[in-house]
Amino acid sequence: MRWLVCLVGLLAIAGCGNRSLRALEYRSDKPVREFSRAEQVIDPEKYDYFAEIEVVRKGKMRLDLFEVEAPVAVNSFVFLALNRFYDGLTWHRVIPDYVAQAGDPTGTGAGGPGYSFGLEVSPKLRYDRAGMVGVARTFDPNSNGSQFFITLQPTPILNGQYTIFAEVVEGIDVLGKLAPTEGPQAVDPDKRDRIRSVRILVRNK
Repeated sequence: MRWLVCLVGLLAIAGCGNRSLRALEYRSDKPVREFSRAEQVIDPEKYDYFAEIEVVRKGKMRLDLFEVEAPVAVNSFVFLALNRFYDGLTWHRVIPDYVAQAGDPTGTGAGGPGYSFGLEVSPKLRYDRAGMVGVARTFDPNSNGSQFFITLQPTPILNGQYTIFAEVVEGIDVLGKLAPTEGPQAVDPDKRDRIRSVRILVRNK
């Protein structure tokens, strides 16, 4: 589901052919970071879903969301993004040649949205290249929440252990610009990169 697209407006992105993407309206004017559950906001039978993540001073990434293979995880991510949950959050865990992780409102790696959901594993999806996007969790397979990570190289050890719900299809170079949080070049917590916004895009199937 990779398409060449052209920007044609603030809320619509039209394809260079006869297909088009449009941005969903936010549900809130400011970040909301506590929920009891994720409301059902996606329709996998009707739409293909994408996300555009803008990182402050680093650029934008386009994600192709796997709404068919991981509908619960995608619905949660879309719901949170539409409520601006991710706006301003840090990339709190960036390990060179491994993963870049974000989505924790506390910035500690222990926070979440106030609810959790179970593991979704598809035999068609594997962590076999850079840019695969998974849901972070504890040792409990039912502890999936708002945190997500993006692989920086093939990471087969994660296969079957963490839900894959998206793939970076544009702007993967942004990952290489993120400040590391571990290793000899690790930055101080107050200098970690931040997400400016997450915009959800849809296209009719």
